[in-house]
Amino acid sequence: MAIAKRQPKSTSAPLSPDPKHPLEDLIRMERIPHIWCPGCGVGTVFSACLSAIQQTGIDYRKFSMVSGIGCSGRGAGYVRLDSFHTTHGRAIPFATGIKMADPSLNVIVFSGDGDLFAIGGNHFIHAARRNMDITVICVNNFIYGMTGGQVAATTPHMAKSSTTPFGNPDSPFNLPLLAIASGATYVARWTMIHSRDLTLAFEEAIGHRGFSFIEVLSPCPINYTRRNKIKTMDMVRQFHNNTIIKNHANPSELDIDFQKGVVLGKFMDIDKPTPDEILAKLRNQ
Repeated sequence: MAIAKRQPKSTSAPLSPDPKHPLEDLIRMERIPHIWCPGCGVGTVFSACLSAIQQTGIDYRKFSMVSGIGCSGRGAGYVRLDSFHTTHGRAIPFATGIKMADPSLNVIVFSGDGDLFAIGGNHFIHAARRNMDITVICVNNFIYGMTGGQVAATTPHMAKSSTTPFGNPDSPFNLPLLAIASGATYVARWTMIHSRDLTLAFEEAIGHRGFSFIEVLSPCPINYTRRNKIKTMDMVRQFHNNTIIKNHANPSELDIDFQKGVVLGKFMDIDKPTPDEILAKLRNQ
């Protein structure tokens, strides 16, 4: 008589036929799959942002997300919150208007370096100067990723782009230095592989009263790394091996130079009156 072979006992419960995504309550699932390319870090940064929103425990109706134009700017269209996908470079003015109309809202700007620091550069400077109580997340992909790979305000010196085929002759912005010099009261920088640090930083920034800025290094795998003959995994290894976590570092030492090591961490966290607090005092005089 044939003896039936004993099957190994399962060590886990059977999967649900339709498992729920842990961020499904914050994602417009009907718009998935997203448009971000394989190897792009925007999805990781976006996921960390949504995880931070969850962890705050704040009612989702008390959030608003604003973005401009670009790959990162698509984030506002995927989130199940009141969201605004605005014109190029104008995410911060829209966010400022929302915050001034309803100071109780937690307003998050999720956009890219070209949108926030090229066409939108003056808006960033003056919102930081006023200490607007908004959270600005900049996914720095070192280039104009969506529109053809043109040189950007953050493209590293001598890096190649579609408009600088022999190398970028200009020096890029040091974004944390620019934010601090403009008046931002919370400033941090991480990379796309530091997901836990990102989530914590986003949660801190949301809870901070004043202008919060977080730069996230996430090079475009199509228009930056490929054009500069850098393999995506080599860039990830650089982020792992050639970054230094140094909280409260001197802002002038935060230039991006992988030869010397790129400094990450939280560089500024201070208290200063916000415009809505100042206006409330004026109204009560």
